[in-house]
Amino acid sequence: MNRLSLYELSTNYLQALDFLTDPEMDLPIEAVNDTLEALGGELEDKAINVAKFFRNMEATAAAIKSAEADMAKRRKALENRVQWLKNYIKENMEFCGISDIECPHFKLSVQKNPAVVNILDENAIPAQFKKEVISWKIDKNAIKDAIKAGNIVPGTEMVSGTRLAVK
Repeated sequence: MNRLSLYELSTNYLQALDFLTDPEMDLPIEAVNDTLEALGGELEDKAINVAKFFRNMEATAAAIKSAEADMAKRRKALENRVQWLKNYIKENMEFCGISDIECPHFKLSVQKNPAVVNILDENAIPAQFKKEVISWKIDKNAIKDAIKAGNIVPGTEMVSGTRLAVK
């Protein structure tokens, strides 16, 4: 059995529609309707099967996304636990005045971190230590409202596409 792709079925349907609706052809209306109905049914069956396939893929993608979220939560819990354990060892070593612990597998040592600046009051900092930062964010909703109201907004255009709705 020769199975045609949805694209091939669509092409065949359009070619048949052109041929069957040609004003120079003298075909009975029943023949035209029967041919288009047969082609349309085949196209609909193929589209339904393709939709079933992508619905299955959507379900698989959702399951993967859920698994990723679960794994991210588990990873974060493990990372937090590791950090807690590191802090636990460091605090106890500092409390006991121990700076190094060695074993055949690794060495633990309490080290001093590089100095960092903490900002206590931004307003008290002199201007020479401040940088001006300017950023812009385009408000697409405001532009859309302006265009709908009949205004022309330079550098923009309103476009509408299509999508496949599956209910």
